[in-house]
Amino acid sequence: MDKTTISSTLQKVRMENPLIHNITNVVVTNFTANGLLSLGASPVMAYAPEETADMAKIAGALVLNIGTLNRAEVESMIMAGKSANEHGVPVIFDPVGAGATRYRTETAQQIMKEVKISILRGNAAEIANVAGKKWDIKGVDAGEAKGSFADLAVSAAASMNTTVVITGKEDIVTDGQTTFMVRNGHPILTKVTGTGCLLTSVIGAFAAVEKKLGRAAVSALVYYGVAAELAAAKTADLGPGSFQIEFLNQLSLVSDSEIAELASFAKI
Repeated sequence: MDKTTISSTLQKVRMENPLIHNITNVVVTNFTANGLLSLGASPVMAYAPEETADMAKIAGALVLNIGTLNRAEVESMIMAGKSANEHGVPVIFDPVGAGATRYRTETAQQIMKEVKISILRGNAAEIANVAGKKWDIKGVDAGEAKGSFADLAVSAAASMNTTVVITGKEDIVTDGQTTFMVRNGHPILTKVTGTGCLLTSVIGAFAAVEKKLGRAAVSALVYYGVAAELAAAKTADLGPGSFQIEFLNQLSLVSDSEIAELASFAKI
């Protein structure tokens, strides 16, 4: 894939306005909805077991996020996931904080077992713990690196039969056979709550219009990272609050020419 692929996929999202069904956490709901709207997607948050399966089957993608998990929402996630699977809707899963507590880890593994996950997105510690490997985690933040993120991603993708995205200073996308590294983004993203969760939903929006999941994920990561770089440059002396607002602006404004100039990714 090349930079024109990223631009064409972005334009397809903006043109098709896919419905993205999010079952996400209470901390990030508003930011996720605004970010998807800025991208050009259509967000919906439907959690009730009475409707979640019906909503999932008409969505372009289903995004599951266990950031503030509870038993009722987990049941809704599994219902929605099974409905999405039955109707050919891609399911993107963000196992927030997997490894921090036994319940959180077991819940993430249960969802992986009961739902066919199209793309699994998390930090290295989360992905490792979902895959049954030991990796320290502090709350929802990854601990110190203990090995190659690329090797971890490839191993996890192969063992769980899914496309894996590990995000960090550099991002890894792999289906276990083909692996990409994305170098776009900015450190200030870590100073705004919900940027990782929104990224998962943005990946969902790209997966809604691009059936090749690795291509969708790489395109989403580059686009998101470029928007962050542009927003950081415009708010360099203003702090994370101003960055957050400008980031939403740039998610709406990122152009083909800016992607062509700033995109940084490679097959590894």
